[in-house]
Amino acid sequence: MKMFLISDNIDTKIGMRLAGIDGVIVHSREEAMDALKKTMEDKDIGIILITELAADMFPDVISDIKLNYSRPLIVEIPDRHGTRRRPDHIMKIINEAIGIKL
Repeated sequence: MKMFLISDNIDTKIGMRLAGIDGVIVHSREEAMDALKKTMEDKDIGIILITELAADMFPDVISDIKLNYSRPLIVEIPDRHGTRRRPDHIMKIINEAIGIKL
């Protein structure tokens, strides 16, 4: 199984390339959708890394894949500027998943 990166900036792609992970850079929603579609068709790719900004281009599609497909695993990662998520992001996901506020 291979990993693949969908990034919105060159710095993240270069860093991942140094770790042996191929990827593409996308600048628009259409480019990101095309890259995701091609990546999902490749049966050798088991994990898709996608930067948070790129994932924000089509959050509905990312959510659908996470909920309805067993492969590939999609992991949203911060870029070199850090995360854009709120500090309580994980707690919010847990609360939504179980239906009660902890």
